[in-house]
Amino acid sequence: MLTDQFSLLKGYEFARNYIVEAGFADEIEWQRNVRFEDIEESDFLRESAWVILCTGMKESVIRRYFKDITFCFFEWESAEKIVRMKEHCVESALEIFNNWRKINAIVETAQRVFDIGFNKLKTILRDKTIEVLLSFPFMGKVTSYHLAKNLGLPVAKADRHLSRLANSLGYANVQEFCADISKESKEPIPVVDIVLWRFATLRRDYICAFLSISRQAKER
Repeated sequence: MLTDQFSLLKGYEFARNYIVEAGFADEIEWQRNVRFEDIEESDFLRESAWVILCTGMKESVIRRYFKDITFCFFEWESAEKIVRMKEHCVESALEIFNNWRKINAIVETAQRVFDIGFNKLKTILRDKTIEVLLSFPFMGKVTSYHLAKNLGLPVAKADRHLSRLANSLGYANVQEFCADISKESKEPIPVVDIVLWRFATLRRDYICAFLSISRQAKER
C-alpha cells in the first residue's frame, strides 16, 4: 500500500464531493438504498438486463435505450411472463437494440429464474453469490461482481478504472481497496465502488487527481 488510511479517505472524499457537485448525488443515494434483502424478482431481472447490455459498452449509451427495452420485456414484471412471451420480447427489443446475443441472454436469464424459482435463487445467492452468477449468460469475472453490487451485495466490480486506481495505490485487488475505503468512510462497499467509478468517467486524470489529494493529506 502506497498511502495510509487517512490519506486514502481524503482521496475518496474528494472524489465523492466532485461527483456530487457534478450532479450525480442520485447515483450514490440509489446504491446506498439498495439492500439485497429487499430485492425482488423484477429487480433481479432488470439489473441482470442492465449489466448484460452494458457489457463492452458505455452505460450512457445503454441508458438511452433501456427504457424502451424495459417496455419490451413487460417492465420486468416476472420471469414467467418473459418466458411465455419470449418471441414477442426478442422481436420488439431487436427493433430497438440490434444485438441478438445480448437480447437472447436476457431471455435466457429469465428462463433460468423461472426454472429455479426466484425465492430459491435468492437463498442460493446469499451463500454462493459469484459462483451462481457466473453460471448465468453474459456473466464473467467483472460483470458478475457488477450485478452483485447492483443487487446490494458487499462487493466491488474490478473494472479497468477501479483496477488501475487500486494498482496505482499498491493494492493487489479492487475488493481489498474498496473494503479499506469502506472501513474508513463508513460507506458500503458498493457505494465506494460507484463513487470511484463515476469519478473515473468524469475525469481522465482520475488517478493523478486521487493520488495528488492523498499525498497532500499524507504530507500534512
